[in-house]
Amino acid sequence: MPPVAHGARLGQDGAMTRRIKALAVHLLTATGAVFAMLAMLAAVDQEWSLMWLWLVVAFLVDGIDGPLARRYDVTENAPVYDGVLMDLIIDYLTYVFIPAFALFKSDLLPGWTGWIAIIVITFTSVLYFSDTRMKTRDYSFSGFPGCWNMAVLVFFALAPNFWIILGIVILLSVAMFLPLKFVHPVRTERWRALTLPMALGWVFFAGWAAWIDFDQASWAHWGLVVTTVYLSLAGIVQQAIYGSDG
Repeated sequence: MPPVAHGARLGQDGAMTRRIKALAVHLLTATGAVFAMLAMLAAVDQEWSLMWLWLVVAFLVDGIDGPLARRYDVTENAPVYDGVLMDLIIDYLTYVFIPAFALFKSDLLPGWTGWIAIIVITFTSVLYFSDTRMKTRDYSFSGFPGCWNMAVLVFFALAPNFWIILGIVILLSVAMFLPLKFVHPVRTERWRALTLPMALGWVFFAGWAAWIDFDQASWAHWGLVVTTVYLSLAGIVQQAIYGSDG
């Protein structure tokens, strides 16, 4: 085979490999919808621990597919599917819709407080998810990024007074539209050496807490508190130290 033809063949094979890998990333992202359905089926039966286990798996997939999408340049190599749109659809299900349903159907918010919570959570979150200004220049989030799966899981683990839950729900809903920074565990470069382990720790403690049916005697609850507080405040602290553009 002439050198030119051989080089062209290698180029074609390389392009095909890149397209296959990029398509595989899209397929990985799409599994989040399956995990969302499994979580919803468990939630309908009020099997809360099982529901949270599926949501933790979906959260882990969501953390993995983004770096893979950038590595294999899915926009260039598999443009027929919009990975960003796919991710947003699945995130709304797993971050917002199912956790809000669980909060409403559980005993954590009685009566009218549950109705207020699900209306506020679903309404404000769909506005936030469609906001083109949600990311800052350092790839942090501008405003609370609608991670209700994290907040509600902590509610299940700690079971605080319903007034505390309702107050936090209102506070976080307002925080969506305030110029406050919340770190992205993978993409925010500043403090990433600490933020990424904290995020992985949160996944571990969340899975542990759900696996043991939120046993109040478990150390998993303390791990959840520490990692949640860090992930909630790290961006705001960075903003206070380095400024909004830092």
